[in-house]
Amino acid sequence: MIQKRTTEPSKNSVHAPWIHAAGILTALWLMIVFLITAVEAVAYWTPGYYKMEYEKYQVLDDLPEMTMDDLLSVTDEMMAYLRGNREDLHVFTTMGGEYREFFNAREIAHMEDVRGLFLGGLWLRRIGLMFTLAFAALLYFWKRGRKDRSAYLARAVPGSLCAGTGVFFAACLALAAVISTDFSRYFVVFHHIFFDNDLWILDPDTDMLINIVPEAFFMDTALRIAIVFATFVTIFFGACLFLWLKGRKAAEKGGN
Repeated sequence: MIQKRTTEPSKNSVHAPWIHAAGILTALWLMIVFLITAVEAVAYWTPGYYKMEYEKYQVLDDLPEMTMDDLLSVTDEMMAYLRGNREDLHVFTTMGGEYREFFNAREIAHMEDVRGLFLGGLWLRRIGLMFTLAFAALLYFWKRGRKDRSAYLARAVPGSLCAGTGVFFAACLALAAVISTDFSRYFVVFHHIFFDNDLWILDPDTDMLINIVPEAFFMDTALRIAIVFATFVTIFFGACLFLWLKGRKAAEKGGN
């Protein structure tokens, strides 16, 4: 007599789809954290970056008798304002032998909008970090006292993080490829998306801001941010992939 063989799931097997979904969502939040951190790293944590760019594009040639030290001092005040460490952008310096305010009313109004983007990005990073910590805490309490759950998490969590990272990074690569075809065009598109006014359209004859940060400066900065972000993502993805392969190998040895 031939007995029909049936395959039943092991009593010790664990399957929790919510972990995969939450892991992918966590990875997406972490990508935002990495992106904001990359922006901050280039804007605030790169010694000599602004001086290098100013010298590269000879911005002092377009400013009325201003020294590099004075320009860097103005830049420090501007970045402090964007980060929320200064209440206003009424910055005074010596230009053309006259002690005067560097930014005009239009520039100050535009930079107020830019400040909103900077501070909003910092809040997004905080939310991403809090979501990640909440996910980690939930997993910790979910697996307490269960070896089978720990083994499951060793595969499921790194795998879901890899999946989320891969999706986000692929989307970023596609976006970067599109933008690289015509940076000037998409530079304008960016401003139309994030600003509801035309204050960002500055006149080099009257506005100092457009002279110290020309479009080429933004291109250099965007490239640096992309490189730093790609480095963060590559390291993170590599670590998750290593842990996933390790967990999968352990599961195969254990017969799960």
